[in-house]
This record gives sequence, structure tokens and C-alpha cells, in this order.
Amino acid sequence: MARILLVDDEKQIRRIVSLLLREQRHEVFEAASGSEALELFDRTRPEILLLDLSLPDIGGMDILRSCLEHDPTVKVIMMTAYGTIRSAVEAMQAGAYHYLAKPFDNDELLLLIQRALQVHRLNQEVDDLRSELEARYGFSEIIGVSPRMQEVFRVMAKVAAVDTTVLITGESGTGKELVARAIHRHSHRSEGPFVAVNCGAIPPALVEAEFFGHEKGAYTDAKTSRSGRFQQASGGTLFLDEIGELPLEAQSKLLRVLQEHQVVPLGARNPVSIDTRVIAATNRDVEAAVGTGEFREDLYWRINVVTIKLPPLRERTEDLPLLIDHMLGEFSKELGFQLRHMTDAARELLLGYDWPGNVRELENTLRHALILCEGERLAVDDLPPRIRGQSRSADHPGEDSEATNLADAVAQATERVERALILSRLAEFKGNRTATAESLGISRKTLFNKMRAYGLEQA
Repeated sequence: MARILLVDDEKQIRRIVSLLLREQRHEVFEAASGSEALELFDRTRPEILLLDLSLPDIGGMDILRSCLEHDPTVKVIMMTAYGTIRSAVEAMQAGAYHYLAKPFDNDELLLLIQRALQVHRLNQEVDDLRSELEARYGFSEIIGVSPRMQEVFRVMAKVAAVDTTVLITGESGTGKELVARAIHRHSHRSEGPFVAVNCGAIPPALVEAEFFGHEKGAYTDAKTSRSGRFQQASGGTLFLDEIGELPLEAQSKLLRVLQEHQVVPLGARNPVSIDTRVIAATNRDVEAAVGTGEFREDLYWRINVVTIKLPPLRERTEDLPLLIDHMLGEFSKELGFQLRHMTDAARELLLGYDWPGNVRELENTLRHALILCEGERLAVDDLPPRIRGQSRSADHPGEDSEATNLADAVAQATERVERALILSRLAEFKGNRTATAESLGISRKTLFNKMRAYGLEQA
């Protein structure tokens, strides 16, 4: 059951549609004009707004914008005469969920309302779960409601309260530094500095000076004394990114610092005490590197007191819709854009992509799309070619395809779109295959066959 506001100046249409909706146990409110609709909307806060595009006093587009401004979560279905379908499409670009051309089929209306409600309630569940996670763990700077990320939050909450070394592992782009910063901000060292070092970017000859500092004259270019990263982070946290890239000699000296809590700057005689927490990160299999002698075993056990393993984005697909909406909102503000809507086709392509570059690639993609976007609607054409399933070269769109003729090319494109759409709907309905099949207008058997063909049995 849902709260539905029906806005139409034709009494007969209101009577028929209201009766149909009440038979489905929906709570229906009726308005015959735009002013009455705005008053009822504020009072009833409906989940669905059935809105006629042409009203005698206030235009349907104005009502749409006003209602979305007051409640962006409401799903608006525009009702329009055949001759004004172009205006209905413009309404969708402005944020409407969908439109129906009059006269419409009752079953079509009910199915559209059912789908709109499922999306509305899924979004509400995600918001509620995110609020629950934030209340429980407090890591509002990291977006994630999937079981894998909930486990990450649980471990983060425990290690933030304990002053111990932490090793964060995960593929490139999964957000290891973001997790390290969140742990620092929620620890008792939050008032101290957070210093990040990319171990793979330091020339081997300069590792010791970079970490431990140097005295004036310690080497040819040392014209002044300089504190190292450990001293700079004293009282706070030192984040050693890509620690697996450190040379063995540097690993030995790092181990000594972690054991003794002292550093000896180059050219100095006396050690300097430090109070620095170390959080390390790597995208390498450090345990395998220990086995091949590329990483010291004693250092591995020193930094690996607690390990946080970040899942790749393709293994936390439940988080994708939330990440997309959050990033679009943040980047729109950052770039000064007024994005209000993303087309269903564009969203389904984003949800169906594997994201080998993880969250970093998603950020890059959405920035790219926003910059190219014209107006307030982000569409498929704004996405990079790789997301749209095109070849890397826009000048040679078929060079990466195995198709030898037009029919094969069309078949391959169809398969890509089908696979992306099935993945999107499975995520939308939380893996419920019956609901997914119904939303796609196919039988469960057909859905199973297509999932098997596209390798989605485990989706």
C-alpha cells in the first residue's frame, strides 16, 4: 500500500483511476488543480505523484519542479495526451520517473506504479541502512551498505580505538587512503597530523632521508636540517601507502623504528623518540612476497597486527547506486552544475560495468560525464566510450569487436545491453529473480536462460 496523489482536472479520469488504485489498497488523494495539488502534497507527503501535464491554473512542469524541490524522493509519473509526449520527455529530463500517454492501459499504470514504489522503497532502505551504519560506526565519509563493507566498518571501529599498526589491502582504487584517514579521524590521535607517503614514489637512495630526516651537511644537497616523515607525524598517524614497494634495506630500517619508537636522522648521533601510529597499505600480495623473499617476514608480522581487506567495486554492487548518487551530488556542487536527473539507460550502463579501476575509476567517469553533460540531464552519450561498450578509439568503433558484419555487430551490442540491464535489475530487486523477470517483461525461465548464457548464475 502506498500514498498516491492523483492530479487531473478531468473528474471522470480521477474517478476511474482512484477506484482502480483503491482496489489495490493504495491510499489515494485527489486534486483537480495545480494549487490544490501543491497544498495536498505538503499535507500528505505522497510516495507517488500521478500528475497531468496540462492543468488550468499551474503548469504540470512547475508543479513537478516544486514537488521535487520539497521532496526529491517522490516518484512522479506524468500523464499526458498523445500530442504532448515531447513535453512529457522534457519532464523526465527534469526529474519525473516516467510518463503515460492517454488513454493508457490499467495494467500498464499498475505495473508502472509497482516499479516506482519498488525503486522508492529500495532507496529508502538504503538511506535507512546508511543512517544505521553511521550511527553504529560513525564512518560517514565512506559510502557502503553491502555486507562486505559492513564488515570493513566493524573492523575499522575496533582498530580506531586501539593504538596498533594496521595493514589495509585491496586493489588499486578501492579507497585504502580514505579508510586510513577515517581510522585516524576516529582515533584518540585525531588532533594530531595525518601524514601520507607513497613508498613506491621515493627513489631508493632517498628513502632513509625521507622517513627519518637529516641534519645539515649530512649529504651534498643537505643545506638545512629537515625532519623526516616519522617526526612530522609524531602525535598522529603515518600512512605508508604501497609499502610492498619498499626496498629490503629500507624495510630493515623501518622494522627497527617500529620496534624501538626512535629514529636517527642522517648525520645525527643521537636517536629521536617518536610517538607515531603507522597504518600501511598495499595492492600486492605481501604474504606471497614474503615467500619469494621480496618482503621481510618479521616486518610483515609487525605491520600485520590487524588487516582490513577492501573488496573491489565489482564485489560490492549493492553500493553502486548509492555511490553514484553521492558522487554526482558532490561533483555537481564542486563543478557548479545543476544536475537533476540521470536517464535510466545511463544508470543501467553504470550498474552493469565491471569497474576494474574501482572507486577511483567511478569518480573519474562521473566527473567526465558531468563535464560533457548539457543541461540538467546526464545521458548515455555523456559517458566514456568504454562504459558504453565501444572500442577505445572513437575513430575506429569496430576495431575491438569480433563482428565481421552488421548482423554480428548488432547481436553483440544487444548482448551487452541485455547483460547490463539484467545486472541492474537484479541489483535493484536484491537478487529476487521473480521480481527481476516481471520488471523485464520476461518469464523466469527466460531470465534463467539469459543469466546462464551471460555467466550471471551467481549474480
